[in-house]
Amino acid sequence: MKHAALSLFLLATSFQLHAAELTVQVNDQAGNPLSNAVVYLETDAKPNRSALAEANVDQKNKQFWPFVSVIQVGTSVNFPNKDSVRHHVYSFSPAKVFELKLYSGVPAKPVVFDKPGTVILGCNIHDNMLAYIHIVDTPYFGKSDVNGIVKLTDLPSGQHTLKAWYYATVKENFITEQKIAIKNNETVSLKLETHN
Repeated sequence: MKHAALSLFLLATSFQLHAAELTVQVNDQAGNPLSNAVVYLETDAKPNRSALAEANVDQKNKQFWPFVSVIQVGTSVNFPNKDSVRHHVYSFSPAKVFELKLYSGVPAKPVVFDKPGTVILGCNIHDNMLAYIHIVDTPYFGKSDVNGIVKLTDLPSGQHTLKAWYYATVKENFITEQKIAIKNNETVSLKLETHN
């Protein structure tokens, strides 16, 4: 009986070492919550990558949905056109240059995002269409909700680097970063300087 109890204790303890949670509150310089901020945790360990990771950026009502996406390196992204008009999706961003010429429906092949960075999406036909994809080289990432909150779960304990990116910072493509110790369930606040 003691053996079983000890085994359960060790199992619970080892689970806690790898099941930490981080809650991040993201605000602007005036203290207002920021939605659509990308927050991610980089560790010393080599990141796990899923070769099957997929995401969608839809086109509806002549807009991209979602406006901001965050994906891990190696993710394939589909660009379904749900409008009755054709779109011509492109990016000239160094992280991924591509072009999906005038089309309806779903392109035959998704676009694979194979390096970290920020990609700005546009449409050659509709100049008002704009969206962002931020590609990270870690499995620990999220995007802030309307209250400016991001929760990162199943984190390894230890010293790591917390990073945040927002599409409308004063310095374009600025990534804020800070060292953080993850022990159990942690809470931190980030303040980002944005355009008013």
